[in-house]
Amino acid sequence: MHIFLIRHGESIGNVGENYEKRIPDHLISLTEHGKEQARENGEWLLNYCKENNVDLSKARIWRSPYLRTRQTSEEFNKSLNIKDIREDITLVEQQFGLFDSLPDEEWERKYPDEYAEYERQTSNYGKFYARLPLGESPFDVAIRVHQFMGTIHRDFQKHGVDTLFIFTHGTTLRTFLLRWFHYSPEWYHEEKNPQNCWIREIREDLDMGYINK
Repeated sequence: MHIFLIRHGESIGNVGENYEKRIPDHLISLTEHGKEQARENGEWLLNYCKENNVDLSKARIWRSPYLRTRQTSEEFNKSLNIKDIREDITLVEQQFGLFDSLPDEEWERKYPDEYAEYERQTSNYGKFYARLPLGESPFDVAIRVHQFMGTIHRDFQKHGVDTLFIFTHGTTLRTFLLRWFHYSPEWYHEEKNPQNCWIREIREDLDMGYINK
């Protein structure tokens, strides 16, 4: 199986433009620079696939239904030209709960008690297990990502779909790798969040790392 994991392009959340209006996470769009990033990396990925004899004729795009991942996949697909495009809700970003669309430095000021509890959990259990107030922990994301993997395996066994381009988010991408390769929570703690439009390749049972940064 051949899988390309792709984080969305630069969004208005990445540059802080969503904070004033507290735009819900699923409606955060790409910046113009983010769209350009996605177009350029789509061109690069097409050339990479040609050089490495990746057959795109039966490839499938999976994506998070969030606006920024939809937009990223659309820009990439101007080059890839993949017809089979599907969405899965398990690919969405970690739910930030009370802290959604707030800059990190505002968490403690606005929700001091909830922030204190989150800090206690982080200190006692580690960031992988600490759950954001009314939101998720990376552990929670890993559980739902594993559900999506069942779809991947069924589609491969029943329909031979073995080339996938998965457009998702930073935490979700890392927890996908954790579950696929049975990495440890300690690995997650050390693994840095990918930058916008970074592409990670899985080739058969090998983690090829980020092939384009």
